[in-house]
Amino acid sequence: MRTYPTDDIHHDLRVYFICGSTNVSRPLPTILREAISGGITMFQFREKGTNSLTGDKKLALATQLQAICQEHHIPFIINDDVNLAVKLHADGVHVGQDDESAAAVREKIGKDKILGVSANTLADAKQAIKDGATYIGTGPMYETSSKDDADEVCGPERIKEFRQSGLTIPIVAIGGITAENIPPILAAGANGVSVISAIAKAPSPAEVATKFQKTINDRT
Repeated sequence: MRTYPTDDIHHDLRVYFICGSTNVSRPLPTILREAISGGITMFQFREKGTNSLTGDKKLALATQLQAICQEHHIPFIINDDVNLAVKLHADGVHVGQDDESAAAVREKIGKDKILGVSANTLADAKQAIKDGATYIGTGPMYETSSKDDADEVCGPERIKEFRQSGLTIPIVAIGGITAENIPPILAAGANGVSVISAIAKAPSPAEVATKFQKTINDRT
């Protein structure tokens, strides 16, 4: 079982690719390999929505994606499905406010695994910290079409609010992010950005990932 050094999370959140089979028009393992070659630093398997895989098919894809991540030393996170994460000894789990409670998830996965929690209010963020979150995700920063259930756009101002309130937990931003609109997000205090469509639907996931990585490197 891998133990996860807390200090690593600041690096791993920089270019955080989130994807499931419903987000792509080509095989997801192929896209993941291309994104890794371009410089993504973490991957989250988020299998949700219409026509998403379940059961053995979901397990088979998750196993394949995890093997690719392990081959390239990229943390492999599973969205919401705690039982699958435990079964595969995934590097961590990410949960939203409508999923299983973060405290319960932390209890199930142990103290050495990554626990990401979506937090859209200061109260949510403080509770996530209390429950043992490794990092929090917040957004959407900008308009996005990747998630059917996306909340109202909050912009980088929410990250600034969290930081000004004294929160030091690593924060990753999500929602409508492109290489061009990253600078205000970093300036507000984010440690990195998480993206779905920008990489998943790109003609060249590698090129887009490289552009994200370069933009962040130039400003940190």
